[in-house]
Amino acid sequence: MTRATGVGSMPGADQHAFEEAVRLVLDELPDLPHLPELPGRGATATMTGRALAVVADLGADLQPAGWRLTDAPGIDHRRARSLLGQDLDGFEEQAQGWTGDVKIQVAGPWTLAATVEKPRGDKVLSDVGARRDLAQALAEGVRTHVRDVRRRVAAGRLVVQVDEPALAAVLGGQVPTASGFHRHRSVHLPEASAALEWVLDAIREEGAEPWVHTCASGTPLGLLRGAGARGLSVDLGRMSAADHDVLAEALEAGETVALGVVPTAAPATVQTPGQVAESVVRWLDMLGLDPATAGSGLVLTTTCGLAGASDQWARRALALVRAAATELTG
Repeated sequence: MTRATGVGSMPGADQHAFEEAVRLVLDELPDLPHLPELPGRGATATMTGRALAVVADLGADLQPAGWRLTDAPGIDHRRARSLLGQDLDGFEEQAQGWTGDVKIQVAGPWTLAATVEKPRGDKVLSDVGARRDLAQALAEGVRTHVRDVRRRVAAGRLVVQVDEPALAAVLGGQVPTASGFHRHRSVHLPEASAALEWVLDAIREEGAEPWVHTCASGTPLGLLRGAGARGLSVDLGRMSAADHDVLAEALEAGETVALGVVPTAAPATVQTPGQVAESVVRWLDMLGLDPATAGSGLVLTTTCGLAGASDQWARRALALVRAAATELTG
């Protein structure tokens, strides 16, 4: 059976919008609803702020240039943790009696290293020891986060999606320094894999299913699988020939592939569910895979998060994803 889910972010700028988003994902994505993220509420609700709310044993605070590690949690760090707890309370309340699968999201170690500064400035990415410490603190924090979600929601299966939109830039040496005149050195593949392994292993050891999501072209999907990802979430329109091969291998191995097939912004012409499903069938045919068997490992979603979408399109996009998955299931 082909399922449908959301990438994570949704439009909205207040707690009422969050509550509406929870209702929407529970109604439209019954096979795999996700904990919505609403970055429109401010820095404490962004991908980075949410991940720092999860990180264990490290403090952070919000500076004019963005998030920075500190000796102790600052007021904005405490607010980020409070907001995450409030969101989990709201999700728990609306998901009373839910026994199906659930997905949560957290920024990955390399996206965090590329967006968070060290105590004395410049990105964590610039220091080998700092990026190791941050990745390990994230892994430990994810363990606690998974346990908390398990305590709140009796999910049949808990998926933890690790978001790594900056990984390709990290590996390619494309992340700007604080001055903006230079770029940080590229991270070697073994180190990149090791940091991901710490986080993905923590998820797996807590009994959850580790996925990695990226919307960026050039992300080595083989590296993600090798580091322990058992689900790959990608934009179907941004893949290279090598990516297609890795995704085929993942499906053949019984792993999950979440395909972004519905745009995040309303297009001039909206495809029908049948047209979306047909594009997936053509892709499977290109790979030489039988939709009847490969479909059980497929999840359909939007091409990336919906934070920049209108409320109307966000609702329609999720409905379209679900309807296309139903078409594929036949």
